[in-house]
Amino acid sequence: MERLNAPWPGAVAVSGGGDSLALMHLLRDWAGRARLDPPVVLTVDHGLQAGSRANARKVVRWAKDAGLKAYALTWTGAKPAADIEAGARRARYELMGHWCRKHGIEALYAAHTRNDQAETFLLRLARGSGLDGLAAMRPISPWPVEGFAELCLIRPLIDLEREVLRVHLSERGQVWIEDPMNRDPRFGRVRIREALTSLQAAGLTTARIADAATHLGRARDALDAVTAAVLVRACRMEGEAVLVETAALLAAPREVGLRALARLLMAVSGQPYRPRFERLERLFDTIAKDQLGAGRTLHGCRIAPAPTSKVAPGADILLISREKARSSAKKAPSAGTFEE
Repeated sequence: MERLNAPWPGAVAVSGGGDSLALMHLLRDWAGRARLDPPVVLTVDHGLQAGSRANARKVVRWAKDAGLKAYALTWTGAKPAADIEAGARRARYELMGHWCRKHGIEALYAAHTRNDQAETFLLRLARGSGLDGLAAMRPISPWPVEGFAELCLIRPLIDLEREVLRVHLSERGQVWIEDPMNRDPRFGRVRIREALTSLQAAGLTTARIADAATHLGRARDALDAVTAAVLVRACRMEGEAVLVETAALLAAPREVGLRALARLLMAVSGQPYRPRFERLERLFDTIAKDQLGAGRTLHGCRIAPAPTSKVAPGADILLISREKARSSAKKAPSAGTFEE
């Protein structure tokens, strides 16, 4: 934790699986040695399968056995009919984000491991992600859903393998929950884990895939610096919108131009993640070919030629503004809390 220089006190997300339970114990031990406040345990009952409430109660009991305060947050709203993984992930971070904000906690600690790093790389590769999507998850990153800019997500186990954590728990005599969804082939991450067995036989080990993501992460950081310089030169704010000099955007190397456009869309829309790469490329090419016409929309933004009232005659300037249909109001998900 000292190496990460991460905010404390913190909450720790615990599903009851081996990774998150190991993190709970490691953070408790670290805080005790450092004479700091212990972590607060947050678990989420998604209500997506039989026994989920019982598992949440089990996590609360294990946390209390370890001398920690624990809160189970219940997702009581409508459940998605499709893309269940993404819907559950959003609900989870919204519930925990609202709890952290209410209780003055700035950081949530999550048990992502090197295995998660490799799996995420392969999932995003299959989706056609660009450099940012393929680059490694950072040890400290912004909150994963919009509306919680003051919070951050910490991954102190990102360089450790999952099996090491299981050994640590076994040595402590701590059992854990094996989520049946982790064996359900309907979910993309499960299929990726099954494919990893064959890939490892061919030499593409978890460690090598995670290392590749780390190398791309360093490239991402270098490009970030160049992109920031382009944005300073090419943009100026216009209230909550931004004016962009088209020539400066297109003069940059293509990867830098794409990244600059993505950053602008994220900043104007307030969304923490980039738009899908193929959609971003289509928009960039439309701008480059001067085919915007009256304008296009992407990522909650409207991208159009700037009105003549805002720029000098003949200037080739874009105006990126938030879509009028998009509301900036952030509603809390339907939720409940039990077992303090």
